[in-house]
Amino acid sequence: VSTQSTGSSGINAEYGGGEEDLNERLKKLTTMDKCVLFIKGTPQAPRCKFTRALMEMFLPLNIQFSYFDILSDSAVREGLKTFGEWPTYPQVWLDGELLGGLDLMREMHEAGELLITVPVKVDLNARLKNLINSNKVMLFMKGNREEPRCGFSKTTIGILSGYNTQYGTFDILSDNEVRQGLKTYSEWPTYPQLYVSG
Repeated sequence: VSTQSTGSSGINAEYGGGEEDLNERLKKLTTMDKCVLFIKGTPQAPRCKFTRALMEMFLPLNIQFSYFDILSDSAVREGLKTFGEWPTYPQVWLDGELLGGLDLMREMHEAGELLITVPVKVDLNARLKNLINSNKVMLFMKGNREEPRCGFSKTTIGILSGYNTQYGTFDILSDNEVRQGLKTYSEWPTYPQLYVSG
């Protein structure tokens, strides 16, 4: 699996042969992520105009997906046409079900349905800003106010409770993306971190 900066990842798996093995492999490929694209080439280097058009639609919308380059495997390329009962590429699969091809994605986008159907990658800085501003006083700590999981968090909770301050908390141990991202966002490497009015 190779992770791309666009929030997509590509998979090219080995194939052992046999129709039953192929159907099982296709099932695994179509369910390897919530949204899976079967395309010619890669998102950054499409090898047909239809894949290019799909990427020109998906990438600016920050749609989160994995992909499979069908040109890398003729068994998958031919087998998926029967498996999904869809003869052309690109193909977009959602939750293991065929959603459609380029024309249907265009229709969904024009109708405003695409972004409410497929997963969208949330910008981490926007997410952090929303979390920080979710309460006037916001404490990012290890654990929660009932069960702090480090001495510094416990001390901070005691101080805030002593002032009868209303505040929100976020357990940084529950979300590594927030834990690491907040260190960069705040330019402060340790926890707890306390924010007042953003």
